[in-house]
Amino acid sequence: MEALLSFELTIVELLLIVSVVAVLARRIRVPYTVVLVLVGLLLSFQDALHFELTPEIILLIILPPLVFEAALHIEVKILRQVLGPVLLLAIPGVLIVTFLVGGTLDILSPQIGWQTALVFGALIAATDPVAVVSLFKTLGAPRRLATLVESESIFNDGTTIVIFHIIVSVLFVADVTAHGGGAIDANVVDFIGKSVFEFIRVALGGVAIGVVFGIVGDRVFSLIDDHLIEVTVSTVIAYGSYVLAESFHLSGVLAVVMAGIIVGMRSSGTMSPTTRMVLINFWEYVAFLANSIIFILIGMEVQFSSLVSGFFLIIAAVGAVLLARGVSVYGLSLINNLFSHEKVSFKYQHVLFWGGLRGAVSLALVLSLSRDIPNRDILINMTFGVVLFTLLVQATTIGGLLNRLGLVGRPQAELDYEQIQGRLLAARAARQRLSELHNAGVVDPHAWEVVSAQLTQRIDRLQTKLTEFATANPQVVEKIIHSTQREVLRTQRAAILDLQREGVISEAVAHELYEEIDVAMDETLCLDPNPASSRADATGSG
Repeated sequence: MEALLSFELTIVELLLIVSVVAVLARRIRVPYTVVLVLVGLLLSFQDALHFELTPEIILLIILPPLVFEAALHIEVKILRQVLGPVLLLAIPGVLIVTFLVGGTLDILSPQIGWQTALVFGALIAATDPVAVVSLFKTLGAPRRLATLVESESIFNDGTTIVIFHIIVSVLFVADVTAHGGGAIDANVVDFIGKSVFEFIRVALGGVAIGVVFGIVGDRVFSLIDDHLIEVTVSTVIAYGSYVLAESFHLSGVLAVVMAGIIVGMRSSGTMSPTTRMVLINFWEYVAFLANSIIFILIGMEVQFSSLVSGFFLIIAAVGAVLLARGVSVYGLSLINNLFSHEKVSFKYQHVLFWGGLRGAVSLALVLSLSRDIPNRDILINMTFGVVLFTLLVQATTIGGLLNRLGLVGRPQAELDYEQIQGRLLAARAARQRLSELHNAGVVDPHAWEVVSAQLTQRIDRLQTKLTEFATANPQVVEKIIHSTQREVLRTQRAAILDLQREGVISEAVAHELYEEIDVAMDETLCLDPNPASSRADATGSG
């Protein structure tokens, strides 16, 4: 009983710290994950509050909701446009980073052995864009860029985990030598063939399970209309797809990714607006909680003495990771731009390079290594060192890079339009409220006449100003019209679902109407979420 109370008290203390840190981060305009790591570093010097970071906590408890929440918010229309570079970075990109980091580290620090260097390359290939994406939202970075960064991360998580397990099993499980290393089978072709087959099996198997969970979950959502039950079902989808895939030795991460994308894509049609809002809010909270816990624990787990003793090795690791990331991003972007219509500009490439942070997945993988793996402590120190560098250096400077590249902020014309519209809507709301009070006999008749006349004049002036602005800036108004049209179509889709549930229309007719609305949605999505300059950055040559 006392142990349980102590555990609960630790959780409460961590949540309290997280809340205070989140408020502080908002005030100083620094990614809250960075502040959490710094606070965790301070907490590592005390003994009263302790919570051990284990791979089970990361991979089984924290990772599924993080991946699911990120997948829910991926816009499939934008994902299709950036799918080419995403897959290049998530599959061959991970392989490039794995072997280039391993080879570079073996050259810079040959004393650790090529096996240890290669394992480090495999586990450090996964990117964690939490701090970067949160900064994108704050600064108003292009949606296409945010989708590119986040999609690469959630797909390369699955790739990294699969490749890591293949390499570890080959080097240290299948054939452990007396020198603490492994020997690859003499038949290199056979080894490569088996590895490729295993990768395809694990990846496609995970994707298939995720698709099944997503489709079944979508069907369940269409049959019920209770936000509590539907949120519970979404939780079953997130954890169930991961656990089932892992139990068959398939990619749990890719299963969660596919399930999340399907649920996010179809939830606007199978859920009521209220339920969808509750679902999104719930998973945003869970993701915030999971990220907060993991990053504060990262700071608390750091052993300064180990980092200091392995300082030069960590510097070599950081250099190898940056080199490999640069080769991967710029090299694969060049290939993509040569053969694809959806090009990645130099500005976006710079952000992808410097925004390739490392985090929870890399830590989980290194901590999951068995204690008989040679140089395990060295691997842990290098991983913590690289993660700290990316969070404390890259994450804190990415905002300046975005500003320098001109990729943040909304056009002044849009802000001016919103300002006029906001004043107009506020004045109308004030006049409506004043009219209600006058009709109720609360307001003095003379005061009503004077103030009402003032409000009417203000509304007329603002309406004229808004009309003149719309005439002078048709591109801004067109974008707002398209946004309004999409919202209207979403409402119509929800209304059709309600009619189907109430038996007013049949399921066949409902699906026909859904298809009509989907076609209309496709037509309204022809505009980029950001202004024309952002579109040029996203698709031009830079």
